[in-house]
Amino acid sequence: MKHDEHPDFMVDEIGPPSGLCRRDFLKLLGGGIIIVVSSGDAEAFFQERGRGPGAGYPSDFNAYLRIGEDGRVTCYTGKIEQGQGAITALPQMLAEELEVSAESVDMVMGDTDLCPWDMGTFGSQTIRSFGPALRAAAAEARAVLLELAAEKLQVPADRLEAKAGTVYDKSRPQAKVTYAQLAQGKKIERHVTPKPALKKPAEFKVMGKPFNRRDAKVKVTGEAKYAGDIRLPGMLYAKILRPPAHDAKLKSLDTSPAEKTSGVRVVRDGDLIAVLHEYPDVAEKALASIKVQYDRPEAEVDDKTIFDRLLKSSPEGKAVAQGGNLDEGAKIAALSFDETYLNSYVAHAAMETHTALAEVKGDKATVWASTQAPFRAKDEIAQVLGFPPQNVRLISPFVGGGFGGKTRNTQAVQAARLAKITGKPVQVAWTRADEFFYDTFRPAAIVKIKSGVSNSGQIVFWDYQVLFAGERSSQQFYNIPHHQTVVKGEWGGGASSAHPFDVGAWRAPGSNTNVFARESHIDIMAAKAGIDPVEFRMMNLNNKRMQRVIQAAAEKFGWTPAKAPSGRGVGVACADYVGTYLATMAEVEVRKDSGEVMVKRVVCSQDMGVAVNPEGATIQVEGCITMGLGYTLTEEIHFKGREILDLNFDTYHIPRFSWLPRIETVLLDSPELAPSGGGEPAIITIGAVVANAIYDATGARLMQLPMTPERVKSAIQSL
Repeated sequence: MKHDEHPDFMVDEIGPPSGLCRRDFLKLLGGGIIIVVSSGDAEAFFQERGRGPGAGYPSDFNAYLRIGEDGRVTCYTGKIEQGQGAITALPQMLAEELEVSAESVDMVMGDTDLCPWDMGTFGSQTIRSFGPALRAAAAEARAVLLELAAEKLQVPADRLEAKAGTVYDKSRPQAKVTYAQLAQGKKIERHVTPKPALKKPAEFKVMGKPFNRRDAKVKVTGEAKYAGDIRLPGMLYAKILRPPAHDAKLKSLDTSPAEKTSGVRVVRDGDLIAVLHEYPDVAEKALASIKVQYDRPEAEVDDKTIFDRLLKSSPEGKAVAQGGNLDEGAKIAALSFDETYLNSYVAHAAMETHTALAEVKGDKATVWASTQAPFRAKDEIAQVLGFPPQNVRLISPFVGGGFGGKTRNTQAVQAARLAKITGKPVQVAWTRADEFFYDTFRPAAIVKIKSGVSNSGQIVFWDYQVLFAGERSSQQFYNIPHHQTVVKGEWGGGASSAHPFDVGAWRAPGSNTNVFARESHIDIMAAKAGIDPVEFRMMNLNNKRMQRVIQAAAEKFGWTPAKAPSGRGVGVACADYVGTYLATMAEVEVRKDSGEVMVKRVVCSQDMGVAVNPEGATIQVEGCITMGLGYTLTEEIHFKGREILDLNFDTYHIPRFSWLPRIETVLLDSPELAPSGGGEPAIITIGAVVANAIYDATGARLMQLPMTPERVKSAIQSL
């Protein structure tokens, strides 16, 4: 990321001051060739909402690149780097179309003054939504360079070819000119043509090739800059007073003990109470000295009773898929099934807590924040400060994990409010307890499935209802003549909904819940029908792409057909996620006396179209599997009323390296298909594949996530 050239991220060092319009900014870029292209994700964002551009956004949404007079290429994107590898894959896509090396591409990411508007980095959208726009811009840039070279070399453009940053005359290779030479003294702005000529997969030289992460060295050595690493002269560290529960009301407050500490400043601005000092430990100690009392209502719900509450308060459902007639299907079923699946609340628990540094000068603000949505944060800050959006600049440096949780920008707003009040730069870095308390959790959810199978093993009806997890991955892909999928409540919501606290997106929102329920239920039917679970899936599928990933996983795993439970401890699950198809197989060992589950091996086959960076895709699969073990086996928020009882990793257990199984990844080659998302798919099958493997090992079926040792032991004892 080009910000690394300026380790302190000082505003004047890396770009123009806030408040410039796009045209003025383009003028300030200096010499070079600038390519502008409509951004598909921005257009989709507004189309989905049926409205036009919001206040403060440029009317010509664009993604663009610049070819400088030194021959280097700069890619500007509103996407951010939070560990998913976009900082490596996007230069590959640009380099492919522009005919340069990926190493010659500099990245500027997540800077609202320098980069085009972007809806945010989530949903495995970066490659499949921004990538095509970037390739189009690069293809246009290549066309511009050929035109300039034709003029420079005095030859027709159709005789020219671009390669390795140089344009050659195909009939006279010695007649050539470099991109740097073509950009010298130029200031050209070009808008991309509606249908630029993009390379075909057979022509790829850079895309589809493995590249090591370009941010690996700075992260391993500690040189990488996160929001918490940024320093400004005279900055203050703020510690925020946090209530004991989300419904607690302030009864009394005495800040005088904190104010007695030299250099401490206490700020109370409405609901925001903060202690600030030039040293964070002093601010934290002063915060602890505040005398405060809260009134708290009696708890009405906890992590044990929440599912009854959700059942009673679920909204009217909407059918998102249906076909045939459920009553007719039930009549022809030889075996019928009726099961309920549950999952608890889960925290994001990213290693980097929400952090931001804000500086306010006059009516302009600059904020460095760990956020997945820089432009959303910019608007939120502008609103709370009363500034025009163009007077706020948001810079998102490296982000230490988001998983959907850093689409909320509360810490950035807090820092901006405090900076405006104090007149000094202010950094807000949430403690781990703050992080758990203010997090938006993956919602607790319920899935109820009724289904039936014929004597021949065909699924004949499927009645699926999901409460509070949303639609994503709920629509089954099996060949079922009579089916209906009903969604009651989405994965988003606030304190006024059925949930006692805020919930929101958690890596692959909704899909982890829906795939756990569906693929567990498929296994239940296969076992009752006496059919091997892989064979059962294959015989109920006519989706060739899904069949292909299952076959690839089975071959790599060495799957031997047998009806479950076989005692071997093996399982299978498959899914599709925003265009990516995958199948996962796992082997587990279960200690029946304690209920402890050890996942020994996981194989994941994935068809994501063109894998832009196979090395990065493999790492993403491994990361998804690792993180998936957490929500599968241990991660669960305990609460009483609106008080969060898990405030650190002593009670909230995330995966450890000692847990990790042998992980094997198979990336299927589908060059005829456009690249699809790879940051989330492999996590969605982990709950189901482990549940199915536990059943195969023990005969015990787990119906609730996480499958803690206590729940596993109880299920075994109930056999």
